[in-house]
Amino acid sequence: MQNGTRLAAVDLGSNSFRLEIGRIDHGQFHRLEYLKETVRQGNGLDEDRRLTPEAMQRGWDCLARFGERLAGFKNHEVRAVATQTLREARNREEFLLRGNSVLGFPIDVISGREEARLIYQGVAQGLPPGQERRLVLDIGGRSTELILGQGLTPLRMESCRVGSITWSNRYFPDQQFSKQAFRMAEIGAKAVLDEVLNAYPRDGWDFAYGSAGTVGAVGDVLGAAGWPTESISQAGLDWLLDKVLSAQSADKIRIAGMKDDRRAIIGGGLSILRALFDLLQIDEMRVASGGLRHGLLCELMGQDHEQTDVRAKSVERLAAKFGSDTTHGQRVARVATLLLTQLRAGSTAHTTMDFERLHRKLVWAATLHEIGSHISHSDYHKHGAYILDQSDALGFTQSELHKLSLLVLGHRGKLRKLEADFTDTPFVHQLLALRLAVILCHARRDPVTIGLFLSAPRKASNTFELQHATGWDRTFPQSAHLLREEVLAWQKTPWAFELREQSNAT
Repeated sequence: MQNGTRLAAVDLGSNSFRLEIGRIDHGQFHRLEYLKETVRQGNGLDEDRRLTPEAMQRGWDCLARFGERLAGFKNHEVRAVATQTLREARNREEFLLRGNSVLGFPIDVISGREEARLIYQGVAQGLPPGQERRLVLDIGGRSTELILGQGLTPLRMESCRVGSITWSNRYFPDQQFSKQAFRMAEIGAKAVLDEVLNAYPRDGWDFAYGSAGTVGAVGDVLGAAGWPTESISQAGLDWLLDKVLSAQSADKIRIAGMKDDRRAIIGGGLSILRALFDLLQIDEMRVASGGLRHGLLCELMGQDHEQTDVRAKSVERLAAKFGSDTTHGQRVARVATLLLTQLRAGSTAHTTMDFERLHRKLVWAATLHEIGSHISHSDYHKHGAYILDQSDALGFTQSELHKLSLLVLGHRGKLRKLEADFTDTPFVHQLLALRLAVILCHARRDPVTIGLFLSAPRKASNTFELQHATGWDRTFPQSAHLLREEVLAWQKTPWAFELREQSNAT
């Protein structure tokens, strides 16, 4: 990436929203500005898991301030992600619609495992090079991520629904502290975390690291009290618990190094951290400087190819897991790519990079278009779409998976069933290319595509045209029949599709 390029990462956490801005200097990221606001959006989910108007407004106000600071940045220079609270919120689309607008950039809701992957990437980039086996933990407001990795590579990732806000609300609802409340909070945390315990055996890692949130807050307090800096021990946790119990309530805590916004949720965070120390047999945890936003910045720094590799491997795993016919998926992908290339040939509105992204996602959709076939033969496209919408695929945001699910759902059958944005021209191009490729490959062998040319609508027109050579429809009558059915399918949309014979086609 070019020297002087500005980059920014926005992390919409359950407790705080963070913005980090920096500049590239000889391949290294140098921080210029860091903003953090305690939004406590995780406290704003009601019993129906809907964000309250007040919680949404707090988030929008913060994003508006971040947006003002990001004025002048380009889309490829900013990455914004949201985590557990918006993963849970049933009305998240309402929040995101306005949030995207006031921030000025799209906000991606990422899965728990994708959050864990990015956290590990951010932590690992901030550590000295080496092949040590690392256990990385991040206790957030509504979730805790656990990652086992070696060097720069995450090997196992989990996200558990236990966090400092949820545990504080559940076990310390009046912000009063007692030994019994802490005992129950630790037991409750262990009950949740115990489900993934076997994946993180003590002999499977050399050093434990803690990232951001609770770990950073506890490290600050212990360091201010004279304990070893940048590390947390069991003895230090015992000392801090005694201090919190002595205070009896959050508003009476007076401990050097503890920020005001941490008092209300220290009970939940501390009980989870103590539970992790006990379950995972941790003697010492090092406080890491990196975290989620640093992982985002790493990917912005010209490492998009690494994310692409992660997503490609996720697609391969899904195809293998659900027994897809990879040979046929590759066949459909080749034909769909040809058609998309023809469609986009005359477009000047998008760059080569834009086309490459459209192409990659189309290939992934083609590879996965039959993953639901082992559930149902007739409705496999519906089951495939459901699988993608519910998958926790590394490298993908939830919105990206939903776009793939729409392509898989829409690759056959009626188009009116799609709750898709038909004003999104690139998506429509992908959808049409995939549908036509599936039709042309209906016999599950390589089709004859010589003489076929798919063209995009001309100005003031909404009609796609597939031109074919004279006699092609008689040579391939079943394909021609299916294409005529496709003409009817597009009549139910704002677009039209036509077949046209071209006598001089070659």
